[in-house]
Amino acid sequence: MASENSFKLRCSIPGHEMDVRGLAAAVFPDGAFVSVSRDRTGRVWVPNSSPDRSFTEMHCMSGHSNFVSCVCIIAPSETYPRGLIATGGNDHNICVFTLDQPQPLYTLKGHKNTVCALSSGKFGTLLSGSWDTTAKVWLNEKCMMTLQGHSAAVWAVIILPEQGLMLSGSADKTIKLWKAGRCERTFTGHEDCVRGLAVISEHEFFSCSNDASIRRWMVTGECVQVYYSHTNYIYSISVFPNGQDFVSTGEDRTLRIWRKGDCTQTIRLPAQSVWCCCILPNGDIAVGASDGIIRVFTEAEDRMASPEDLQAFEDELSKATIDPKTGDLGDIKIEDLPGKEHLDEPGNRDGQTRLIKEGQNVEAYQWSVSDSRWVKIGDVVGGSNQQTSKSVMYEGKEYDYVFTIDVNEGGPSMKLPYNVSDDPWLTAHNFLQKNDLSPMFLDQVANFIIENTKGHVVGLCFNVSLPKMLFFTLSLTGTGRYIPGSSDSRTGFGADPFTGGGAYSSAALRQTSTNIYFPKTDGVTFEQANTTQIIAKLKELNNGAPQKHKLSEEVLESLEKLLMCVCGPSSSEQPLTIQQINLLWKASHWPEDIVFPVLDIMRLAVRHPQVNESLCGEEEGVQLCNHLLSLMRPEGRPANQMLALRTLCNCFSGQHGRALLMAQRETVLSRATDLASVCNKNIHIALATLVLNYASCLHGQPDLEAKAQCLSVASTALESVQDKEAVFRLLVALGTTVASDHTAQDLARSLGVNSQIAKYSSVSDPVKVGECCQLVLKELQ
Repeated sequence: MASENSFKLRCSIPGHEMDVRGLAAAVFPDGAFVSVSRDRTGRVWVPNSSPDRSFTEMHCMSGHSNFVSCVCIIAPSETYPRGLIATGGNDHNICVFTLDQPQPLYTLKGHKNTVCALSSGKFGTLLSGSWDTTAKVWLNEKCMMTLQGHSAAVWAVIILPEQGLMLSGSADKTIKLWKAGRCERTFTGHEDCVRGLAVISEHEFFSCSNDASIRRWMVTGECVQVYYSHTNYIYSISVFPNGQDFVSTGEDRTLRIWRKGDCTQTIRLPAQSVWCCCILPNGDIAVGASDGIIRVFTEAEDRMASPEDLQAFEDELSKATIDPKTGDLGDIKIEDLPGKEHLDEPGNRDGQTRLIKEGQNVEAYQWSVSDSRWVKIGDVVGGSNQQTSKSVMYEGKEYDYVFTIDVNEGGPSMKLPYNVSDDPWLTAHNFLQKNDLSPMFLDQVANFIIENTKGHVVGLCFNVSLPKMLFFTLSLTGTGRYIPGSSDSRTGFGADPFTGGGAYSSAALRQTSTNIYFPKTDGVTFEQANTTQIIAKLKELNNGAPQKHKLSEEVLESLEKLLMCVCGPSSSEQPLTIQQINLLWKASHWPEDIVFPVLDIMRLAVRHPQVNESLCGEEEGVQLCNHLLSLMRPEGRPANQMLALRTLCNCFSGQHGRALLMAQRETVLSRATDLASVCNKNIHIALATLVLNYASCLHGQPDLEAKAQCLSVASTALESVQDKEAVFRLLVALGTTVASDHTAQDLARSLGVNSQIAKYSSVSDPVKVGECCQLVLKELQ
């Protein structure tokens, strides 16, 4: 008689020709789920009314050119009321299907290697993880963001219920928390690859790992509990609706049920790798394994398999072979094992294993609490001294095969250990990862293992040569005194005497009867200057500079003439010489402790068409960008950081400057965002203005990835910025980015922008902050 909380087999579904790698409960029809497999297909299963309580294949999807490794359901929308199915594959692509067509509705391309994890969020947001070490955020067929920071494959991703929070787990043993596209926190504790993540609540989540442990985390960073029971890699984890109990599967051939923090039931399967699990709406558990079979388990007696089918499952399990070298059974000495009389004693816990000697064979049994008896789970191979003597030693462990792999001529050889009970695909993946080889060779290595272990006697060393492989390289990429960053007394403005208090300067403020704030389509610049004070400070610092850095009187005179020219009436019509511009560029490389007045001259000069063209041209422009970005290092001097930001803002006043900054957008905004944490309101105003200028250039453009970065930077800055002028400019940037762009609006909602800015809607000093905030919120309704 089954106990109240004991799961039993409901049915076995032999629906795939190869490993079942992913499962997900479907939104429609009721009780359905989706599976994906190495056989390159995805299938939708619906419960049927037959006596065997099984499932019927309703829909088969194909679109990948290689094996499919993960699946998730995109929530229903007005356009797709039954939801969509997203699958990720070894062909580097994500295919999105409806329930009506076998071919993809659309395919998402962008990852450079296998897509091995998917998670969906609100408003159609999709998060993917890949062997290319990145995660990507997708919306409406477009990549919105690329999350970079992991140093190895991203095996797991999940979107948390709180809008804007995302998690990624990696083979680099870490988990990262992302908000608005930026890494907010890194979780460390696992000792091997992180393979799975599962949401508990908006504040907690689970992770599972190749280190055979499960961890429970707070999003604030604390690991509050570690669970042990598995004896090998743990591949997947799924949480029951109560948010506390969960199930897990792994390389030890088991499905384990956890209640109140304890493993209360262990169900062994006749397959080595139990890759995936999902909990169905009625509480049943579906699992997929390396034998291509989906098995569903239930604790509801009216859905349990017939006694005949339960016995058939037990018989299949008893015929399995178990290799002790998997670590599941520990060291075995056949002469020390007891006989079958040992099975007369009851077990101590569910899932407890016991080995007994039956003649010259070793059999493994598992204690079933629900049945109060020992159930045979397989015959142990390699369990005697005679058998294990045929194994090959490598790094202190015994293997059936150890291949010596020659990767390229003249290079060092590599060892590939393998046991007959191992999954060749997993072995191949581990070999490639350990030796920093490209995952693109996964199929080649796995098939090599399969072909070279057919019919061979175990315990042999092979020397083989594989076709030349390429190593995998990660590319990544007092009154009147001149004081930069000081402020004046005007309410709501970050200020210093030579910029006009950080005033919001614009050639033409857009006026409408309902919204005077956005979209902003022209650049915002920092105009005001006290040229007398700038030159006085320049000469003062030059007098005290070391001899090797002193500027000649001719250079000082040239810089003064240039400054007067670019700041005078009709300045854009005043001609400049190439020599003047070159001297300005050279002087901008003064030592960082004294360069700020030269940067101020440059900030004003780049507004001039001739300077803009000369300094922001193709080759010169990249040098200018790199120089300004070097001055914006977080550990740099605040005056230089602020003036470098303002110079970038003023570059938008000319077409060459705009082209340069749009080409360098990703790098510029990434470095600028680092300055949000600097406690300086004038830096914050300059940062906000830079984001606003980018948003203005992007308005009406289809570059969704660029708009996503603007949203991300603005959202990140609003976490730190306090000054109301900076907040106002960030709100205008947000409004400009989402205005008349439904996709950008969906992304902003998914990032939680609504809840983040809502607090500004009641601000009345200055009134423009509250008014602009209310208009942005209206756009995002």
